[in-house]
This record gives sequence, C-alpha cells and structure tokens, in this order.
Amino acid sequence: MVASAQTARAADTELARNGGFEAALDGWSCTAGSGTVVASPVHGGTKALKATPAGSDNAQCSQTVQVKPDSTYTLSSWVQGSYVYLGASGTGTTDVSTWTQSAPSWQQLTTTFKTGANTTSVTIFTHGWYGTGAYYADDVSLLGPGGGPVQLPAAPTGLTAGSATSSSIALSWAAVPGATGYNVYQGGSKVLSTSGTSATVTGLAASTAYTFQVTATNTAGESAKSAAVTASTTSGGGGNPGGGLPTHALVGYLHASFANGSGYTRMADVPDSWDVIDLAFGEPTSVTSGDIRFTRCPVSECPGVESAADFKAAIKAKQAAGKKVLISIGGQNGQVQLSTTAARDTFVSSVSKIIDEYGLDGLDVDFEGHSLSLNTGDTDFRNPTTPVVVNLISALKTLKAKYGSKFVLSMAPETFFVQLGYQYYGSGPWGGQDPRCGAYLPVIHALRDDLTLLHVQDYNSGSIMGLDNQYHSMGGADFHIAMTDMLLTGFPVAGDTSKVFPALRPDQVAIGLPASTNAGNGYTAPAEVTKALDCLTKKANCGSYQTHGSWPGLRGLMTWSVNWDRFNGGEFSKNFDAYPWS
Repeated sequence: MVASAQTARAADTELARNGGFEAALDGWSCTAGSGTVVASPVHGGTKALKATPAGSDNAQCSQTVQVKPDSTYTLSSWVQGSYVYLGASGTGTTDVSTWTQSAPSWQQLTTTFKTGANTTSVTIFTHGWYGTGAYYADDVSLLGPGGGPVQLPAAPTGLTAGSATSSSIALSWAAVPGATGYNVYQGGSKVLSTSGTSATVTGLAASTAYTFQVTATNTAGESAKSAAVTASTTSGGGGNPGGGLPTHALVGYLHASFANGSGYTRMADVPDSWDVIDLAFGEPTSVTSGDIRFTRCPVSECPGVESAADFKAAIKAKQAAGKKVLISIGGQNGQVQLSTTAARDTFVSSVSKIIDEYGLDGLDVDFEGHSLSLNTGDTDFRNPTTPVVVNLISALKTLKAKYGSKFVLSMAPETFFVQLGYQYYGSGPWGGQDPRCGAYLPVIHALRDDLTLLHVQDYNSGSIMGLDNQYHSMGGADFHIAMTDMLLTGFPVAGDTSKVFPALRPDQVAIGLPASTNAGNGYTAPAEVTKALDCLTKKANCGSYQTHGSWPGLRGLMTWSVNWDRFNGGEFSKNFDAYPWS
C-alpha cells in the first residue's frame, strides 16, 4: 500500500504556471484589468496576487492548463479576503469551485475533479464577488498527470474572400487541427480575432483593394500567416460617407418641442455655424407602441414660437444653405422599446410621416434610459437576438432603404451603452450585470454601412475605462480623447478578443459635449476641447493618454444644445468655428 501511494504521487506533476506570482501575472489573465501583484501580504515567496472586484466585475484571474483525459487532479490555493473563490472549468465532466466567506488570514482552498474522455485542457481560476473588497491569492497549485506538449498549429489554408460591400469584406478559411482561435491580418496588421473559420472585416473604404492573411492560435502560440488573398470593396450602395456634410461639421440639438431655462430659439434664428440641426424630440405615445409623434412647443410654453408654416419655411431655407435638419427620437423622457414587429412597423410609418411632413433630411436615434437592453444569453454584438435590438436594426434599415443614399442617420448614445462595452456586455456570462451595458453596440455595428454620424454623449457619464485600462472621467480633454480613440481604434467587447467591435471611419465620428455648465454634467472648457481636437486630429497636446493613431478626418463636434449655446453667448460654436483643422 505504501509503495502504491508513493507511485501515484510520483506520477503527479505541478501544472499551474507561475502559481506563486513570482513572475508577476505571467500565464494569468484577469478580467477588466482587475489583477496586480503585491509584495504584501504573501503566503510564500515574495509576491502574491491582489485582485479587486469593481462594479459588475468579480475580478476573475485564470489560466488554461494542458491535462490528460480521464485523469484526476487536485487544485488548491492559499487565499485571503472575503468571498474568495477557486475553481476549474472545461473539465469535460463536472466543473468545480470552492470558496470561503471570510479569510482574514491565509486560508487554503482545495478541490478535486476528473477530466472527460476527450479533455486536453482546463481553465483554473480565482475570483472575488461583486461589491466586495480586494482579495489575495498565492501558491496556486494544480497536481495531476501532465498533458502532452501542445504543438504550434499549422498555417491556415483555403483563405477565400466572399461577399463585399462598400465598407466590408467577408473571409473564410479551412479549420486547422489543434487551433483554438484565429487572427485576421489586413495589410500586415492584425484587425480582429475569432474562434471560428470565418470573419467579416469592416470599416473599409469604398472602391479599395485590400490584402488579408490569417493565422491559427492555441496555447503554444501563433502559426505562420496563410497565403494572402486580395479583394476589393464595392463602389457604394450600402454606405453613406458623409451624407453631404462638410468635411468638419457642427451638430446641435434644437429644443423644438419644449421650453426650459435656455429659452426658445426659432428655426430661422439658428446661427449659420450649425451644420446639422436635430429637432428635439419625437416621442412615443407609449413605451412599447412604436408610434412616434412630434409636437412643436405650444405658445403657452414658448411665447416666441413661430407658426407651422414659418417653421417649415425656415427648414427649407436651412437646407438651401446646405444644412441638414433631422428629427431626433427619444431623449431623456422618450423611452422607446420596439419589442414586437408590430411596434417596429409602426415606428417606421410614424417616423416616415414626420420626415415627410416637415421635409427632413433624416433621423437621429437618441435612445436613453431603458429603451435598449439585452436579454440574458444575448452575448454576441455581431448576432443580436434581443427583440428590441433586432427590431430597431430592422426599422432603421427599412428607413434607410426607403429614403436612399441621401438619408442622414445619426446616433447619440451615452457612454454606458457604447464604451462601457469594453468591460461589460449585457448581463454578463454569470448574470447580475446591468443588461443595458454596451446595448448600442449591436445597433451601431449592424448599421455601420448606413451610419452617417455617431456622436456619443461624453457627458452625464460615470468614469469609463479606456484602451489603456485606466478609468477616465468627464470634464477635460483626456476623457474625450480616450472615449473617441476607442471608437476610431475598435475594442474587444467585454474583454473577449474573439469579439472585437471594429473601428468606425473618422468621418462617421463626432464628439458630444454640453454647450455650457447649465446644459449637463461634464462641461468642458473651450481650451480643453481644443486640446482634445489637437490630439485626435494631429496627435499633439495629448497629455498622458496616447492614442492609437491620428484622424484629421474626424467629422467634428455635437452639443446639447443650440439653445444652451445661444444662452451662453455662443461660446461652444465660436470655439468650433475658430479651430484650425489643418
């Protein structure tokens, strides 16, 4: 019996890589940048892991380990903190975890599992719990029979270009044995990662030839590149690059249906600085009806309001001067949930009626609050399944098709619905997250060939993590630089490198700001706005944040609102007019 036990122990191997964190986080991946290495407290050696849950992130740190099928393994770790978990997933049998509610000093957690008949790798992990403090882990150990060495995958074959639009090209290739993922390269630069054998590269220029290659990846690394394939985008038809806008445009919302402290501004009195005028707001008869109505401000509320005939005549005069006038749907009070196809169809017909009645150039989607959220299990922004999202996409595509290439489509989401998607998407893999996180991403992505302008509201926002994995806050150039860089660079959604939200074209992007301190939280002084523009268009005056490029074709600025800017002496529009773009 003694000899048998000694033989079993001798066959076991320590499989966890850098379990003592002496080599920092080498081999480990922590969600949302939550993990770091500290010198105190430690259980063994000189380093330990410290991971801090934040918001809807539980600070999971994990690594994938090669194992043998039909084998038994013992997983253990020393931990310190409240609600600390240790576990293994992908076992091929029953995934396991163990936890401690409170470990004020070092406490060892231990669990065992058996691998399935075809299991060659498992993921081991630690994590904390939402809303709790930091936890510590050290001396993570996985003992059991060592898996065979993983071979570097072969280069993919059969790379083929499929359907193309004016801004996208579809690719496919043959599966590579032993590969767990693939990287797609455009002109030698990696543009996206995927776990499947097909991908669509977006954000391309019309009538342009591009060269692509693909590599295969697994835990051993990345293969050589495949043979190259060249394909060209089409000349147009799906895209709408600019919608007839000037190279650099100023967008402003006009309080057309209500009055507030900024005072009423007649359409004819909107200054010439404004290139796009969004009429605020069209609102639904009920949250789920899809029936959008636009009612101009009554005389009792807006004593200076013009007649309907004068309002329409002023719109025509603005358009004759090259301006675009849109109906903006939603706003703070206009919750719109197209939860049924009937609501979708009503939305299309009622919005069309407004556009036709006033002779407008297009539509601005300003859905806020609870208009958009993702159902549990809807985890891929590229293939949404939530009805309110799917129906909105369908409605907007129908309107675009109805009015044609001159139709101007813009969107004004809050950062919560876009950039927050870098960390969190929907309710998350374990549930519990706000289902509105990143909920605009599938809409933007599906409409990117039809989208004239995206101007995210860089105001009324909490701190948001940028691509530098640091949090950025409103009110200065840094926030606008970091948030805009995300749109122009692209980012993995919820940290998943197989689901990358592709970059938008710079001519599709404007920065949204409040026009004055009265207009909303996040007011940015003119000098800071200028710094942000300098950094994004010229890579100058960037401060601590380093952008991933410079974009002289950035479309411009959006503000809430024309009325508040007039109330504030035109500070915002004057600063835009004076900016030296070149």
